[in-house]
Amino acid sequence: MKNLVIITLLTGLFLSGCSNKTEIEQKKEELTEYLAELKNVKLKISALESAILELDSTFGVKEIKKTLITTIDVKPSYFEHKIEMRGSVKSRRNVTVGSEIPGKIQKIHIKEGQQVKTGQTLMTLDASVIKNNIAELKTSIELAKTVYERQANLWKQKIGTEIQFLQSKNNYESLERKLATANSQLDQSIIKAPFNGTIDEVIAKEGEIAQPGMPMLRIVNPGDVYIKSDISERFIGVFKKGDEVEVFFPAQNKTLVSKIKSVGQVINIQNRTFEAEIEVPEGLSDITTNQVVVLKLKDYQNQGAIKVPTMVIQQDSKGSFVFIIVKEGSNQIARKAHVETGVSYENNTEIIDGLNQGQKIAHKGVRDLAEGVHVTIRVDSDQMTAQNVSKD
Repeated sequence: MKNLVIITLLTGLFLSGCSNKTEIEQKKEELTEYLAELKNVKLKISALESAILELDSTFGVKEIKKTLITTIDVKPSYFEHKIEMRGSVKSRRNVTVGSEIPGKIQKIHIKEGQQVKTGQTLMTLDASVIKNNIAELKTSIELAKTVYERQANLWKQKIGTEIQFLQSKNNYESLERKLATANSQLDQSIIKAPFNGTIDEVIAKEGEIAQPGMPMLRIVNPGDVYIKSDISERFIGVFKKGDEVEVFFPAQNKTLVSKIKSVGQVINIQNRTFEAEIEVPEGLSDITTNQVVVLKLKDYQNQGAIKVPTMVIQQDSKGSFVFIIVKEGSNQIARKAHVETGVSYENNTEIIDGLNQGQKIAHKGVRDLAEGVHVTIRVDSDQMTAQNVSKD
């Protein structure tokens, strides 16, 4: 009985002690038990992974997603830059023809588009007054000549005075000069072609009164033409005689190659340009004066330039960059290479600094790249064709 009482008292004391533990202490004990269990589970997992890896070497290797791209090899090549400007076809023999004397237009002998030769009669003016004047002068000259000859004979015989002889001589010579002038005016009443060419426009009409300086017709020689262009003064010293020029004729839809014939040495103060004359290239027979052309002139070239397609150049906070492909272990990785760019022309840009020969630049697919991205390089059809051609 006594022992039973003691056991009952001890049990009561134990239960009383348990009930005195706080809730946080109980949770800490539970956490400690779980962490011990987790450690044992990790040890078992590690042992199993090691065992499986000995049987399968590919176990646990993560597959890296790679971006498909093409690349371009960095190597020196020829690069040029051209400027484009407008020009026009000019002619040194594109003139308006007028009369040197006043007179009524009596006859027009040509039509627009007609081919004429040097000295051919184009128009005639009414010259009846001049012809009558010539007739009168001829009559007067006959009399003056007779008087002069007789007076000369008398003077030889010392008959008469010297003044009489000189007056008769002067009168005769004066009338001859007047006749020569009248004949010149008669010639001027006939408008003639100054050179071989084509009648481009007939301005005057029969019956109109021609006045000196008034344009009567236009004649053009299409064989004596050239191309004129005004070039900005910032290109002074860049272009010289003999430089090649690419000439595009929009009306004929043809592009031909020509050369600079001369470069002006004077700046036009109105538009700050100087004039360049370009030879009309062979191969066109239907060009016309004042026709518009488009010129391309080379203002920069580099035989050993590093150039890349302009579309592969991107921008970030540090400036311009391209993606170069570097090999790291067994992987191909895209890395940024910041570059200094030069001029651009026809979708290519010269790289002044930042790239070295032999590097590979990401080309097609470059917009899908970021720093450190793994890539797979594909050889496109253009590169394969170039390689095959070089082997052959």
